[in-house]
Amino acid sequence: MAKEGAQRAEETEQMIDKEGGREAAEGGAGSSLRAGDAKEMRAVVLSAFGGLNKLRVSKKAMPEPQEGELKIRVKACGLNFIDLMVRQGNIDNPPKTPLVPGFECSGIVEALGDSVKGFEIGDRVMAFVNYNAWAEVVCTPVEFVYKIPDDMSFSEAAAFPMNFVTAYMMLFEVANLREGMSVLVHSAGGGVGQAVAQLCSTIPNVTVFGTASSFKHEAIKNSVTHLFDRNADYVQEVKRISVDGVDIVLDCLCGENTGKGLSLLKPLGTYILYGSSNMVTGETKSFFSFAKSWWQVEKVNPIKLYEENKVIAGFSLLNLLFKQNRGGLVKGVMDKLLNLYNSKKIKPVVDSLWALEEVKEAMQRIHDRGNIGKLILDVEKAPTPLMANDSTETSEAGEEEEDHEGDNENKERMPFIQ
Repeated sequence: MAKEGAQRAEETEQMIDKEGGREAAEGGAGSSLRAGDAKEMRAVVLSAFGGLNKLRVSKKAMPEPQEGELKIRVKACGLNFIDLMVRQGNIDNPPKTPLVPGFECSGIVEALGDSVKGFEIGDRVMAFVNYNAWAEVVCTPVEFVYKIPDDMSFSEAAAFPMNFVTAYMMLFEVANLREGMSVLVHSAGGGVGQAVAQLCSTIPNVTVFGTASSFKHEAIKNSVTHLFDRNADYVQEVKRISVDGVDIVLDCLCGENTGKGLSLLKPLGTYILYGSSNMVTGETKSFFSFAKSWWQVEKVNPIKLYEENKVIAGFSLLNLLFKQNRGGLVKGVMDKLLNLYNSKKIKPVVDSLWALEEVKEAMQRIHDRGNIGKLILDVEKAPTPLMANDSTETSEAGEEEEDHEGDNENKERMPFIQ
């Protein structure tokens, strides 16, 4: 049985009334409406794999915690590039639609399932969720939930788990980053890229080479040692500075960058693939882009790795958590990261906040590689009027025109909030 906190009941009802877009009625009728509303919640629903028009905000039944789970009243959700790939169906073994996307969130513990220990109703937490994060309420196993430091905001907390755990585990668990080493990270202006830069700064004399779109350079130039345009010949630029190359390559692009990254490795260097964003070129899944990226990947010969003393690895945090049952390992990493946060050595970079109804515009910003740091869906944020009707439950999948990549009107009305 879930143990509801009486002190949370009134706040919960008020939030549902507010976020459902209805004004609370007065008297007994209002109380009756609130009791019915409490069984439902708003959520971003992906009706089918494809373009932005497959997303809408709908009412769904509110989940209740099972044994070993916590129920969280969500305040903010993280938006990652993997969410864009999920929307397109551009992942291995995609789940069935309709589904609620999202893998991380922050909020307040509202109920505890049986056998849950270490948390209380009212705790401020951040969590990993195996889908379903983009909603007003989520339930997730206790092993994926972590308490938020007092001075960390909900938006920062939603920007923390995926980016910093991924960056930390690649650098320290896989590549064994040490003093005096060098790192090349692609998409240095993104959430993981900025987390990598901050974590590298905690180790003495680490040189960070980064690639990013030129318009981001002014904003992130102080976070890395050397910064190159993402379209430049970064291999020659790196070798001009470091003839022997680098010790670690962190690649979220794939395709031709795999071969380039391997060519830059020093002896005993480590190349880590943790994404394949080059496969995403249009709004929907492109078999041509997939085939091109696959064809450009250099076929790795183990004998050549042996002869050159190089290491090639892959890293998927979601698989580690939800398929390979390494929640305990990730918990230890989170403890270390929170110590670094409390010591003021790292801090999540939030690019912008978006209402649930603005999820299409937020996704387009990620698609255009326009973000510096993390995009956040703020559950309590009211949508701007121009966007409010784009993602509501009245927009049925397939009945509206696809949003276009070069839609200047959408770009002009994006609410950027640092």
